[in-house]
Amino acid sequence: MEENRTAALEKLAGELQAVNPVLTPIEALTWVEVLWEDFEATLARAGEKYQGEAVAVRFVEQQIKQHGAMLHRFNTSNEKFKHLMLGRDVQ
Repeated sequence: MEENRTAALEKLAGELQAVNPVLTPIEALTWVEVLWEDFEATLARAGEKYQGEAVAVRFVEQQIKQHGAMLHRFNTSNEKFKHLMLGRDVQ
């Protein structure tokens, strides 16, 4: 299962980089991992039953389609995401 998840994360990172070439491959992978983990954590906090990796993949794909091109402009004070903004001009 871990192998499938790794492959899915790498595929999603490639999709993100295709819509946002400003991101480096490492940044794209990090964004995908953060989106995936946040989705799973949100479900867990809500007490939802885990529905499998396919649901997480669909969620991340949706986020890439809706927000991927602008992720490099994301600005936050949340420590969890701050490392993704280092050295970025978010204007």
